[in-house]
Amino acid sequence: MALSDSDVKKQIKHMMAFIEQEANEKVEEVDAKAEEEFNIEKGRLVAEQRLKIMDYYSRKEKQVELQRKIQSSNMLNQARLRVLREGEEHIRKVLEEARRHLGDITRDESRYRDLLETLILQSLLQLLETEVTVCCRPKDKRLINIDSVAQKYQAKTGQAIQLTLEANLPDTVCGGVELVAKKGRIRVCNTLESRLDMIAQQLLPQIRTALFGRNPNRKFND
Repeated sequence: MALSDSDVKKQIKHMMAFIEQEANEKVEEVDAKAEEEFNIEKGRLVAEQRLKIMDYYSRKEKQVELQRKIQSSNMLNQARLRVLREGEEHIRKVLEEARRHLGDITRDESRYRDLLETLILQSLLQLLETEVTVCCRPKDKRLINIDSVAQKYQAKTGQAIQLTLEANLPDTVCGGVELVAKKGRIRVCNTLESRLDMIAQQLLPQIRTALFGRNPNRKFND
């Protein structure tokens, strides 16, 4: 049975409506999928940028904290160095004052005689030589009893020693002695000035230790 023109038009119209509906559904599906993918990508980008921003500010915060610690450490070190310099300057002034009064020690002859003997014995015990020359100031020669010193040295060590006394230290030296052995190759300076310098060298490390603490990498205090 043949379709009339009217029926054909209806079927075509129906088919067109179906195709249009299917096309619209496909478009909506594509739009929905595209929007979903866009939202996913947008979320990924936002999360990625958020992490970058957080990382950036975290690094900035660490840099600021590091700078703060460095500045704080520098200020502390500067303060310690200032105190150290002031301490060393104070010691220097005290030593200068002490040097000016070193000569006072020699005015009490009895006390100074005992001191000379002690200084000579200390030096001899450092040298442990059998022949030693004791050098002193001309004005001190009469205060030194070489035989008495030799006897005390032998009593301490059990070894005899030959001592020679020479008054060849300049009068600019405040006092004390200098001992020479092995034809001048070995020398021990035990003048009053050298004893004062030794005390100064002992005091400075003590100040550093008090301010900075003991350095674990330093084997000797110098």
